[in-house]
Amino acid sequence: MADKKQKSINKLARNAFVNNYRRMWPYVKPYWPQALLSVLLAMPIGALDGVIAMSLKPYMDLVMVDKSLQASWYIPLIIVVFTSIQGALTYAANYLNTWVGAKITNLLKMDLYKKMLGFDTNFFNRKNSGDILQMFNANADAACAGLLTNLKNFVQKFFTAVSLIFVLFYNSWQLALVCVTILFVAFLPMATLKKKIQSVFEGTLAADSTLMTAYNETYAGNKTITSYNLADYQQSKFKGILDNVFNLQMKLVQRTRWLTPVMHIILSVGIGAAIWFGSYLVLNNYITSGGFVSFLTALIMLYNPMKSLGSNYNSVMMSFMAIERVFDIMGTAPAIADRPNAKTMPTTHKVIEFKNLCFEYNRGTPILKNINLTVHQGEIVAFVGNSGGGKTTLVSLLPRFYDPTGGAILIDGTDIRDFTLKSLRQNIAVVFQDNFLFAGTIRENIMLGNEHATPEQLDNAIKMACLDDFIKTLKNGLDTQIGERGILLSGGQKQRVAIARAFLKNAPILILDEATSALDNKSEAVVQRAIENLMQDKTVFVIAHRLSTIRNASKIVVVNRGEVVEAGTHEELMQHECGAYKTLYDMQFKCNTK
Repeated sequence: MADKKQKSINKLARNAFVNNYRRMWPYVKPYWPQALLSVLLAMPIGALDGVIAMSLKPYMDLVMVDKSLQASWYIPLIIVVFTSIQGALTYAANYLNTWVGAKITNLLKMDLYKKMLGFDTNFFNRKNSGDILQMFNANADAACAGLLTNLKNFVQKFFTAVSLIFVLFYNSWQLALVCVTILFVAFLPMATLKKKIQSVFEGTLAADSTLMTAYNETYAGNKTITSYNLADYQQSKFKGILDNVFNLQMKLVQRTRWLTPVMHIILSVGIGAAIWFGSYLVLNNYITSGGFVSFLTALIMLYNPMKSLGSNYNSVMMSFMAIERVFDIMGTAPAIADRPNAKTMPTTHKVIEFKNLCFEYNRGTPILKNINLTVHQGEIVAFVGNSGGGKTTLVSLLPRFYDPTGGAILIDGTDIRDFTLKSLRQNIAVVFQDNFLFAGTIRENIMLGNEHATPEQLDNAIKMACLDDFIKTLKNGLDTQIGERGILLSGGQKQRVAIARAFLKNAPILILDEATSALDNKSEAVVQRAIENLMQDKTVFVIAHRLSTIRNASKIVVVNRGEVVEAGTHEELMQHECGAYKTLYDMQFKCNTK
């Protein structure tokens, strides 16, 4: 029963080995000549170990037994020459191995990055930054770091073992049988290693993700940490994370590092048995003294690398588990993707319908409930209501940041899920409350709206976004660096850069998600003027914080607790004495006049 279980474990290990290399083949394929050469070089590197051990037999017999130094003068020279050749081949193999490994890693990272770009907003909502770095970067490094190295080492050690075992049997088949049997016994504990480290490996990855998140949060939240005197709190929190990482590291040591000393003990038994049995064979003339020295040299050269094989095997298992994680990610289908036979959305539209629209972030907790709304081309629709009522979620369904859990959004009678994502989003421009700007220049950030825009179109976008006066004050103008996330710009300046970007995109549908709510009155006035320019000739969806900015909207929709409770123009809604909109407007007006 135990033998059957062991065979099953060995079969699973072999299958995992083959599957992992089969999965990685598409990434190895472009560089297979260099990869193959790297592996082929490992053959003579390993085989040359046997030359050194083999040469000791005639040398020792001639010098120690026949007392003839002249007849053996060439043997040390042969050892030096072959060792030099081995060293040169080792350098070449390591260079090729590193070159191919880096190329494969970059290909894998590129595919993982493409995969990451295809995931929906909800995917990122459920992950922290450390998780993302671990999933799409660290896993690729871990998967590729040992891929070719492990294969090269396996081939090298295989040919080293073959050449040295040949030397063993050449000198004494009786001694060789004993020592090779002990060698196979030493490999048996490896069979259960993967199972022992799987859970700890997963825990270590999670802990490393938390550690990276801590660094990212400290970088992004440095002002909050400073202003609230949170240094001590953050240090205490970070120490807890480090303690967890330390504990997991020690668990990994406990479950893996026993393998090396166990193999050391078993192989030491083999060396002791060889010395004891070999002495008997020498004294009874079954083997010469030179043959015995050659045998022991070959045995030690064979056993010594095997003593550290436990550590190597541990890294191999880590690499294989990283490969499995990488391809689990690659095999994950994005929640939001193009339907089969999806078509390109036209650049013009007549009507947008929200039909019985429902949405839940978590099952059983509705955020939107049977929203019905019709919007005609060129209308400005403003969504107002209490915080958390579902306004942002509602407009986020239009560019398919999320998909509805019930109902549909129709553009000229076609479900937006029947359009390709690229064409749908090309027809929609979004200006957020906190717009994300990329590290680089003002020009680069604006040109993201249309990388093929002409200088005239760029100048017009800057003018319409009320950015021209600000840019004139900058020494480097449009080529001014703005720092990561636009940190070197004020809130109003960042908003106007985002508006200029939306101008260049020139999409027929525009979403404004509280684009002025975080600004002071002076900045708001400038940004509002830029927004009014942007809204011309577009179908606009506005989430408004300050109700005074939406009085001229074609339709104002009040959304509370996921439902439309009122809809109409400003004048119509103000006539409802106890209406939700009038109540909100009066409260805001009274607050503003105090």
